Order: sequence, then C-alpha cells, then structure tokens
Amino acid sequence: MQLISTKKELKSYLDSHKKTKSIGLVPTMGALHMGHISLVKKSVEENELTFVSIFVNPTQFNNKEDLDKYPSTLEADLNLLQAVSNDIVVFAPSASEIYSGEITSKTYDFEGLENVMEGEFRKGHFDGVGTIVEKLLRIISPTRAYFGEKDFQQLQIIKKLVENTNLPVEIIGCPIVREANGLAMSSRNERLDTELRQEAGFIYKTLKAAKQKFGTKSANFVVDWVKKQFNAHPKLNLEYVKIADTDQLKPVKRKNRKVKYRAFIAVYAGDVRLIDNIAL
Repeated sequence: MQLISTKKELKSYLDSHKKTKSIGLVPTMGALHMGHISLVKKSVEENELTFVSIFVNPTQFNNKEDLDKYPSTLEADLNLLQAVSNDIVVFAPSASEIYSGEITSKTYDFEGLENVMEGEFRKGHFDGVGTIVEKLLRIISPTRAYFGEKDFQQLQIIKKLVENTNLPVEIIGCPIVREANGLAMSSRNERLDTELRQEAGFIYKTLKAAKQKFGTKSANFVVDWVKKQFNAHPKLNLEYVKIADTDQLKPVKRKNRKVKYRAFIAVYAGDVRLIDNIAL
C-alpha cells in the first residue's frame, strides 16, 4: 500500500501508471468504518487501481467546533485499508497542499439541490463539498468515484457537479451500512457514549415505520407522525424530517406513483448531529 501526501508525488505516481485501464476513487475524511470499507471493496472489485483520499475538508464545516472535534485516526485507517488490499493508494494531503493560498470554497449552482435539507441548516456546506470533490476528481482523474447513500443529498449534488463540469467520471452510489441496532455507520458515531449510541438506533427504527406508513398515508401525515415520535423521545432531538423526490429533492406535496421518494432526517444525540434516509 502506498501513502502519498503531495500533489507532486501523486502526479508522479499517476504518470508511472498511465497504462492503468481503470481507476477508482473513494473520497473520505478518515476515521474509517465498515461503511467506507464497503465502498473501497467495491472499487477494488471494479477497478485496476483504487485511490482512497483521507482529508478533513475545512470548507464544508459551517461549525468550527464540529471541525475541531472531527476524529483523526490515520494509522488505524491505514491498517483497515491494508486488510482490504495491498494495492490501494492513499492520498492524505494537508489543507495547505490542497488549497494553495486562502482556504475558501468555490460557489456552485446545483440547480436548487443545495438549498434544501442539509443546505438549509448548513449554509455553504455543499460549496465546500463541491470544491474538494472537484479538486480530487481533477487531480486523480478516476474512471469511477464511490459515495455512500447515507449522504444521499451529497450524492445527488456530486452527480450534478460532474454533469455541469463535464468531468469524465462515473459516480456510483452505494447502500448504507448499518450498526447492529440500525444506526447508519458514521465517523461521528465514535463521539457518542455507549448509551446514546444504542438509543440512536431509534432513528432507523422510526424511518422503517415511516416507510410502512407511507404506503397508505399522505406525506404530511408521515412527517407529522415522525415529529411526534421524536418529541416523545427524551434523548434525541429532531432537527428536520422531510419526504422528497429522489431526483430534485423537492418536498412532496402530493404523492405520484411514478415518482421515487425518500425520507430524510437529521437528529441530535447530545451534541452529535446524525443524518439518515430511507427509500420509500
């Protein structure tokens, strides 16, 4: 396994592998878990060469405290990746290496995808995501890039980014990987104490019940029902729940049998913010 920390070294490596038929990229912020590893395994299966980027991107955090608390576990991450394959290349640059000069985001127009849900509560977040993903795609020029459906809104935004910039890469969404109690795997879960981590399984339990109700009830009914469940929960605070179509991410007013929908949710467990979603 190769660890690279500079763009110059990365370019040299890519130049020496020009005959590689396909390159997979798994962008991460480190603190790897089995959700990340599922993406890496898929990339290793589908590509001749796999890159995993490990970079905590400061421009996608609208809360400095959240950035400061984000876990950094490079040695453990490398051990996890080594267990998957010896042929993985890890790109772990510093912020100054990625952002020459001032650390700022580009401004994007994602045709409204960026203004709802996460965009509504985390101003500028998706400009930061777009900036780092575009940089990585341009630096590495992968054939395919892999993203988890836990961040489904992010996945749709990255597809739009690639469409708008005409970057020659296939964006592949991969299923959510869950802990035993249903909690969607996330690096943030490590900040939960044992009790809260167990309680947080309530999020997925509620989403599954909402999916069942959506078969016979209106979207408004289901949203109100979910709000009531969390209002009654002593340890979890609901930030939002939305039911939206999967393409435009617009909140549904009236169900249409020809349209695919998802329920999206953000919840605070103590001071840790957790997101999840489920296909309806």
